[in-house]
Amino acid sequence: MHFLFMRVPLRWSCKLAKQRSFPPPAAWPGISWAGLFLLAPMIIVFIYSLLVKGVYGGIIFEWTIKNYERAFDWLYLQIFYESLKLAALTTLSCLLIGYPVAYVLATATAGTRNTLLVLLIIPFWTNFVVRTYALKLLFSEQGPISQMGISLGLWSEPIMWSNSSGMVWFGMLTNYLPYMVLPLYVSLEKFDFALLEAGRDLGASAWNNFWRVLIPLTKHGIITGSILVFTPALGEFLIPDMLGGAKVMLMGNLITEQFLKMRDWPFGSALSIILMSVVVFGLVTILRIWMKEDGKLKPEKA
Repeated sequence: MHFLFMRVPLRWSCKLAKQRSFPPPAAWPGISWAGLFLLAPMIIVFIYSLLVKGVYGGIIFEWTIKNYERAFDWLYLQIFYESLKLAALTTLSCLLIGYPVAYVLATATAGTRNTLLVLLIIPFWTNFVVRTYALKLLFSEQGPISQMGISLGLWSEPIMWSNSSGMVWFGMLTNYLPYMVLPLYVSLEKFDFALLEAGRDLGASAWNNFWRVLIPLTKHGIITGSILVFTPALGEFLIPDMLGGAKVMLMGNLITEQFLKMRDWPFGSALSIILMSVVVFGLVTILRIWMKEDGKLKPEKA
């Protein structure tokens, strides 16, 4: 970036720096809202994480880091690993299923596209809890899926599908799939499909066209969709609670349990800060790589 300042007078650079040191007035309401309802609560949670649990719950104002030391116990590291694994599996599954769906949406006729978009958005009209509870009933021991399998002779006894990691994964997949499809559809809609025809004319195989032309030019949709799916999936607690039961414990369930059942607010706060730090670090890393590849952020030369 030094070569930029070599061409600009120093006083102009100072003026530009001063002008950009404060956001425009139009951004103040949004920044105030984020500071009041996002930053301030996180500061409170961080302070709580450094305090001691009271005998009957609550907090005692004695500073300690034992909550963070406890969070790195092998038991909690296993729970965190399971949360990461399930969130990554959900994101990958949504991508593998969502990309073909978005491709069909982008290449379909206007009428077919509108119909498919309506079908994709309809689940958003139903409450998240209702959708998850419907899945629980659908795959329950006496639910229609189990009874249909008995009628078709696929199995002889009712099957309990819930209370398993597989059912939690399926619940996350069905609930978060639209969050992957829509960003992919936006990227594919802007894609010039004549580039694929040009690649075929130049002798590129279908795989090379897909991997070297389509994927790089739609990576923004892939990254955006992955963020929209992975971030909430990592902290999910409702779906594991309803579909996983006592057999599935993820970070979201662990944090909820510490606050509501164990009344160990300091330890729950420490777990929340660790989880939030991992998410923020991942997002910042992805965004920096994204911006560097787009030429918006270049490393300084020595």
